[in-house]
Amino acid sequence: METVTGYVSHIVYRNSDNGYTVFHIEHDDGEVTCVGSLNYINEGELLEIQGEYVNHNVYGKQLKISHYKVKEPEDIVSIERYLGSGAVKGVGAALAGRIVKKFKEDTFRIIEEEPERLAEIKGISERKAQEIASQLEEKKDMRKAMIYLQKYGISTKLAAKIYQYYGMKVYKVLEENPYQLADNIEGIGFKTADEIASKIGIHTDSDYRIRSGLFYTLQQAVGEGHVYLPQNILLRRANALLGVDLEDIEKYIMDLCIERKTVMKEVDEEIRIYPAHYYYLELNTAKMLNDLDIDCQMPEDMMEKRLKRVEQKEKIELDPMQHRAVIEAIKHGLLILTGGPGTGKTTTINTMIQFFESEGMSILLAAPTGRAAKRMTEATGYEAQTIHRLLEVSGNPEEENSVGGFLRNRENPLETDVIIIDEMSMVDLNLMHALLSAVIPGTRLILVGDVDQLPSVGPGSVLKDIIRSEKFHVVTLTKIFRQAGESDIVVNAHKINAGEPVTIDNKSRDFFFLKRQDANTIISVVITLIQKKLPRYVQADPNEIQVMTPTRKGLLGVERLNVILQQYLNPSDSQKTEKEINGRLFREGDKVMQIKNNYQLEWEVSTRFGLTVDKGIGVFNGDMGVIDEINEYTETVIVEYDEGRKVKYGYDMTDELELAYAITVHKSQGSEYPAVIIPLLPGPKLLYNRNLLYTAVTRAKKCLTIVGSELTFQEMIENKSEQGRFTSLDERIKEF
Repeated sequence: METVTGYVSHIVYRNSDNGYTVFHIEHDDGEVTCVGSLNYINEGELLEIQGEYVNHNVYGKQLKISHYKVKEPEDIVSIERYLGSGAVKGVGAALAGRIVKKFKEDTFRIIEEEPERLAEIKGISERKAQEIASQLEEKKDMRKAMIYLQKYGISTKLAAKIYQYYGMKVYKVLEENPYQLADNIEGIGFKTADEIASKIGIHTDSDYRIRSGLFYTLQQAVGEGHVYLPQNILLRRANALLGVDLEDIEKYIMDLCIERKTVMKEVDEEIRIYPAHYYYLELNTAKMLNDLDIDCQMPEDMMEKRLKRVEQKEKIELDPMQHRAVIEAIKHGLLILTGGPGTGKTTTINTMIQFFESEGMSILLAAPTGRAAKRMTEATGYEAQTIHRLLEVSGNPEEENSVGGFLRNRENPLETDVIIIDEMSMVDLNLMHALLSAVIPGTRLILVGDVDQLPSVGPGSVLKDIIRSEKFHVVTLTKIFRQAGESDIVVNAHKINAGEPVTIDNKSRDFFFLKRQDANTIISVVITLIQKKLPRYVQADPNEIQVMTPTRKGLLGVERLNVILQQYLNPSDSQKTEKEINGRLFREGDKVMQIKNNYQLEWEVSTRFGLTVDKGIGVFNGDMGVIDEINEYTETVIVEYDEGRKVKYGYDMTDELELAYAITVHKSQGSEYPAVIIPLLPGPKLLYNRNLLYTAVTRAKKCLTIVGSELTFQEMIENKSEQGRFTSLDERIKEF
């Protein structure tokens, strides 16, 4: 273990999230490069460092820090160096020299106790003297607070956030009510606050803890897709979380209602507790939907005549339900078009587009994900974009106190006559509310989706609830068209959805079932299919072939499958950098997925010469890409997503990424793949249902292969039980 004392001469790189810093330090024997995680340091500071020298294959000899401490500069040279290093804004080397020449070793005491005396020096006003003193004081306070917070296991990034929010009140907040952190600081939830509270010695039955635990329970339910919880379920879950028996839950819920954090509503003798934010999201969404439902003034015979002209010109033949859907879209401000695969939704959308264009109307097309938008573009020949891009994402619209999160909103609405949104089953309450906020009454909104798909990953059951309200115009397409009828994927998807038996004889050209009963045998078959059989059969890259499974855990769960598939599909190679981060191995060339919405992540599209041609912000739950580069020096991972969008992640942000050789069926929504493989063995009945199987099958474009148990497959078809969601958008719509 080496010990080095010296001055920070230059900070090469600092990751503000985790404090990882690369810097040069000057000491008696010259200059040395140091690397490690530090609370907070500035150029010019005097450090005492303990660590080991290591040899980096690119950057040479470095001192890897084990321990360090910041020392107060004591001699005249140290003091002058610190003041002139840029650590104090407005004080350069020349001014620092004049200050130290005047006050010598007494410089810091003068600045702290008699700052007005700095004005004796030429070039320093009384105001500037006070600024210098307050800057030095703040740096001292911040360092003390960071050390205090890290005592409780709080990371550098969070400690900096907490200090920036509370300043010197941080000690009072932590000692009295650390649960405030969960309310005010992004990145701190109830569990982190609870850990801090227990270290401080706050009792388990504290009122602060119970209120915070109840609200956290509601937030967890939102994460499962619910918009409210019945009071009895909230009580049961909160008891389990807090480890105490809540005898007077009404008192705590009323406290939360008074604080305007929750809304209580009684419906048919059931008491429902909503997080206030989501109650008002449903309420406002219902109102905006009603406001859009305006009837058009064009006489129906004129509509029919003009539509006939479009059909003849474009050589389109609509069946009666498709025809009705187009007429309804012309007649009303709001239309919902639903139907399964192969029922002609695309032809119907295309006819609507042709009609509105012939009337000189402007049209915008969008879908929830990049893949779904790309499919929409290919199917219509018109540019479609993600809803986030359509609305011009600018912040985090999911934050409760966010001012919109999108540049397109009530004050700056979308300027168009018609908006068509595809894959509506994926749209959650937050996104629906944001979309409607940017649509003014008089604009036609056409919502297209398959109501039998799995619901959105985010909270709410928007498409189902809108249809269930029976207040708007809904057209359901059911006829399977001849061309689609030649695909067993389409035919069998409809059979599954109707609960009818599916023939498994492998005489099909696109629907195969390989019966296997052992998990390891199933995985072996999956690897052979991806490496040897399917790429040529569907004329696609192995990376485009998607393995889908119902569960995360278990022998055929996403977590185990990804580790095994990575070994075979992207094996270790001396030409590829790899890095284990928090127990997960990432390697250049790995297929990965973003697993949460991140509205701050920046992306860039560059030419091969490094010229930026497009850039923006926002990477979203379900976006899939490939690891382009792992840089061990800057501790970053670069992922390339669709359309060449490259995103740089710090190592500490890789918890937002996971391997995507295998994904859950939920994460596949809105996507379509040339070939899909579903490994299948028995699993939990609540999850292994018809709804999930139907969604999985409809993700395959050219070929679907199920490998596993036929009995499990048949049981899933028969199992109608879906995971219910506590939502009430339909009731809010009816109230209007």
